[in-house]
Amino acid sequence: MWPPLHLAETEDATGRNVQLLSLLRWLAVGGQLATILTVHFVIGIHLPLAPMLGALAALVALNMIVLAWPHVGAVHQFAMLLIDVACLTIQLYLSGGVSNPFVTLYLLQVVVAAVLLPAWSSWALVALTSALVAWLAWAAPPFALPIEWASRLSTPYIAGSWFNLTLAASLLVLFVTRMVRNLSQHDARLAALRQRAAEEEHIVRMGLLASGAAHELGTPLSSIAVMLGDWRHDAEISSHPALRADLEDMMAEVARCKDILSQILLASGEVRGHAPVRTSLRTFLSGIVDVWREKSGIEASYDHLPPTDPRIVADKALAQTITNLFDNAAEAGASSIALVAALDGDRLVLSVRDDGRGFAPDILDGIGKPYVSTKSRRGAGLGLFLATNVLRTLGGSLTARNRTAGGGEVMLVLPLEAVSIAEEL
Repeated sequence: MWPPLHLAETEDATGRNVQLLSLLRWLAVGGQLATILTVHFVIGIHLPLAPMLGALAALVALNMIVLAWPHVGAVHQFAMLLIDVACLTIQLYLSGGVSNPFVTLYLLQVVVAAVLLPAWSSWALVALTSALVAWLAWAAPPFALPIEWASRLSTPYIAGSWFNLTLAASLLVLFVTRMVRNLSQHDARLAALRQRAAEEEHIVRMGLLASGAAHELGTPLSSIAVMLGDWRHDAEISSHPALRADLEDMMAEVARCKDILSQILLASGEVRGHAPVRTSLRTFLSGIVDVWREKSGIEASYDHLPPTDPRIVADKALAQTITNLFDNAAEAGASSIALVAALDGDRLVLSVRDDGRGFAPDILDGIGKPYVSTKSRRGAGLGLFLATNVLRTLGGSLTARNRTAGGGEVMLVLPLEAVSIAEEL
């Protein structure tokens, strides 16, 4: 079974972030406690110990809650940062307001939000901390200091400090959120590359298995075909119509087995045949539809939208991919299937549309991945997985959707040059 992606990694990352915030909060509690006790008992500057220690007790209680409830969402983390900001505001209000040099600690909360939380929470903290600094400049009571330490900040200095803090917070959020977004996109690209490498490794294993099966089965089938051909010219068998009919059936079944082996090799990654046939786009695609319609007895049509009919190579893997998509549509209960070809610049767009049951949500979510469904549902087994890899080999892509009128649609997009023939001068 193909190993699924572990969605629990995101929850683990969130838990680690919450633990990191908890550690940062313990450091803040220890630093503030040491500063308060040093200023009050060592330096001799009187501080309102009860409310200041009460704010620290609130931070300790918050960390205790985090220990009991480590897995929280972004909204809860934002609420925790609001509590941190509120406790810091209480400490600053009781110890000088904007004249307290620790007022710049507001920036720490802003940076934490920019790194760990959505952008809206970062900008909300910028607005909140800016308003709180302005409020502290206006509402914080005077703080009594010894004469040799006392100073008075001018109004222009306070206004400039407020503007500087707001500007610094805004720039931090602007650039930190962009860097975090760039890192997230980089991680997503790496994850996609790892997933693609794993899928291609799976294809390689399938190709090795198919090659081994072709090697083991091809020789005895060829021997049987030769013997049947010799028996066909035997006079005794030719004189018995029943034996001759059985012989023809046996030769047909052997030919069918050899064709199945060829299709297995194509599906496992052998994209081009040994003797590619030159044809036109309309002839190639309409021929696929005609053969499938005669074999299945289900209504199937081909619509050629391009104004021209470019010359192409009859790619067997692409033909098998389209046939598999038609088979999938029939298994989904489709009574009418259409193949539509269009050109989008230098890209060839092929749409397989049907009026069947459409795709289940889990199938749409797992398009291009193996073993995402059972045989009783559309997209069963490896059909769409192999189709996706054939398109990827040709430099294209595959998407699927449910049509509003009912049924499903699979869209194949590939560079026209991947199958076209250069015009000869």
